[in-house]
Amino acid sequence: MAAPHRDALVGSSTPADGYESPTEDNQPAFFFGPTPTASGATTPARISISCHTTVAAGVTFLERAHPRLGRLQQARARQPPSRDPSREPSPDGYQSSNGPSNLDAVVLDTEKSSVPRQIGLKDRIACYQWTFFTMTMATGGVASALHGLVYQAEWVTGFGIAFCLLNIVLFLTNCALLSMRFYLRPGSLRKSFTDQVESLFIPAIAVILINICQYGAPHCGVWLLKTLQILFWIYTGLSAFASAGLYLVLWSTLVFPIHMMTPTWVFPAYPLMLTAPFAGNLIAAASATGRIDVLYAPAVALSAVATQGTGCLISLMISSAFIYRLMTQKLPRDFQRPGVFISIGPYAFTASSIAQLGGQANVILPPDFLGTVHGADIIKIIAILVALWLWGLSMWFFLVSVGSLWKYVRTGKGMPFQMTWWSFVFPNTALVGATEIMGAIFESRGLQLFGCAMTIALVIAWVSIFATMIYCIKKRKLLWPKSKA
Repeated sequence: MAAPHRDALVGSSTPADGYESPTEDNQPAFFFGPTPTASGATTPARISISCHTTVAAGVTFLERAHPRLGRLQQARARQPPSRDPSREPSPDGYQSSNGPSNLDAVVLDTEKSSVPRQIGLKDRIACYQWTFFTMTMATGGVASALHGLVYQAEWVTGFGIAFCLLNIVLFLTNCALLSMRFYLRPGSLRKSFTDQVESLFIPAIAVILINICQYGAPHCGVWLLKTLQILFWIYTGLSAFASAGLYLVLWSTLVFPIHMMTPTWVFPAYPLMLTAPFAGNLIAAASATGRIDVLYAPAVALSAVATQGTGCLISLMISSAFIYRLMTQKLPRDFQRPGVFISIGPYAFTASSIAQLGGQANVILPPDFLGTVHGADIIKIIAILVALWLWGLSMWFFLVSVGSLWKYVRTGKGMPFQMTWWSFVFPNTALVGATEIMGAIFESRGLQLFGCAMTIALVIAWVSIFATMIYCIKKRKLLWPKSKA
């Protein structure tokens, strides 16, 4: 069958969307060629169609199937022709081997020769991801660490309030830009839940509630305490369903190889591990203002301990997989290395919150709790000992995480910036909080000074990472579409 006749057939049967799936009875022209005989011994007859004619027919088919390729071909046709001896056909009608040997090479040359379109603001907003909420977690964590310092001064409180307000601004900015991304790129919301990296960061949005308990509740009326209690119950229910739902989505749609494992796998369980810090700070604010009777303190505390324990145990199981990955595959790669610090967070958050709630057991629990006169005192001792145990585990992960960066100090090699750099800050804010609480419980001046030193280091790290993030955005290293070349 002749190529022109086939073109007419394709053109007459092409659907409205410009694409037709090839079948045995209906194939595009560039599939035509000499058909070998059954025996394979006879040399096939040479057809009279040159390589240029075949490739042109194939490009014509793809132009109809892909309008963008057609526009690229038209733009290329308007350019002045350049004489390339390597592309001259030989006398027998075959092209030289130095030119493109097939249609794929023609398409590749066409796309490479096209001028890249200009990247606008909408394109950059479309690159916004859930990972930017790690910035708000770090900002809120710094505000929380400043609030927990034993050595309080007006300027320290001022810095804490500034970080709290900045956290609210950054949170609203993230919500607005992420919503714009989902609007500009329909379907990206659904795809974000099945992305192997981005989906892990979806729950990272809750630290802002803890800051409101710390800086807002003691200075406002009863209405804020009641509102925060309602938000606590809503958040607790949503965190349970969100963590289970996200893990189900990930386990149903994605495969996470063990050699690519990092502690970021625990992120879907992070909402569970922020319930006890939320409850502890809420009860502390109500107790400090003499309004503990406004809250259902026993119910709030016990439900927070239940969800916190669930998240901590999930993290413990994931940490065992992380240890196995370290034993068999060594430390993570450069772009995954900051995620090692996330292993600190689950146990540090649990230690600080359990110790905080346990220290308020006499205020939270009734005198005859569980039918025991000294039930609150017993729970207080057990809570502090369990918190001390988990604090030691988080300190061990802190040493491992810091040691994993020795490679970059020794060789002077830089680490590519990603939003996971914020994990240098927010898991350590939980460790600082746990250290400060332990220092206050055991009246250890050394732990209190260590907590202050770590807080200063965290503030410096936050400023450095934020400045680096702004620099990368300006230099188009962040929020910039990746090249497909």
